[in-house]
Amino acid sequence: MSLKLSAVVTVYNEELNIQPLVDRLTAALEGIDYEIVYVDDGSTDGTLKALYGISHPRLKVVAFRKNYGQSAALMAGIEAAEGEFIATMDGDLQNDPSDIPAMLKMAEEGDYDMVAGERANRKDGMVLRKIPSWIANYIIRNSSGVHLRDYGCALRVFRAELAKDLGIYGELHRFIPVLAHLEGAKIVQVPVKHHAREFGQSKYGLNRTFKVVSDLLLMLFFKQYLQRPMHLFGNTGLLLLGGGLLINLYLGALKLLGQDIWGKPLLILGLLLVLGGIQFITIGLVAEIQMRTYYESQQKRPYKIRRITKGGIEQQKTTHA
Repeated sequence: MSLKLSAVVTVYNEELNIQPLVDRLTAALEGIDYEIVYVDDGSTDGTLKALYGISHPRLKVVAFRKNYGQSAALMAGIEAAEGEFIATMDGDLQNDPSDIPAMLKMAEEGDYDMVAGERANRKDGMVLRKIPSWIANYIIRNSSGVHLRDYGCALRVFRAELAKDLGIYGELHRFIPVLAHLEGAKIVQVPVKHHAREFGQSKYGLNRTFKVVSDLLLMLFFKQYLQRPMHLFGNTGLLLLGGGLLINLYLGALKLLGQDIWGKPLLILGLLLVLGGIQFITIGLVAEIQMRTYYESQQKRPYKIRRITKGGIEQQKTTHA
């Protein structure tokens, strides 16, 4: 019989926060069949030593050989988790474990695939944390079509089958709600408590906002064109190719009328548009083949089934194919 909940905590140089958070998790999850999965992302202080020094029957520690980043740490923690539900949170004591039981109950009773936290009364600096976060939230919300108020809160509760199918590569941990939405997840956001950092230093800064913009382009591609890349590259290629051919036909007509077209900037533009159009169409064909290989090699399906019923009786329930 699987556990009800796995609390996954990712840490990097959080030595002084280890014991207090384990104590708070233990108190908050009393009465729930749970485990605590800590992932040490190659800490260079005494974080790993502090984790190994805790005698806790429900504590599991995953130690990286070096620093791979928060996305990789989340993937490792989710992979190691054995619970029916997975709660993720940061290890800096800013998230409050006492919110997890209510979020777990909401996921179960409301049949939600993800319950995301919203830091309603955020205890962070205005210039370096809140303003960049507001900008990033605005960009993601209006570009992705996933209308949440706070994408940066690490406190979330997922169904395990969804969490293990997300594919949190690179630095896509910022886009977990968007990734879940792409998997057809039913998502709700609730206000959660947020505390000021007591120990250690924040790992976030202004450069985070610029990274969000570049990662967002990838998310928009996943949302709109993952299953039909030819629609993006092919249409763009045809537009460029058509424009280039029209320019070349116009210049060809001028040449037949006896005008000298050599060296004209318009001639160079026409040639570039034709070559660019051919390249875009070729990229679209290659991407289309790769997309089909992606699905067929892993026996994936381009659709997601929530449940199957027969005669009013539920036969199957799943959030992934």
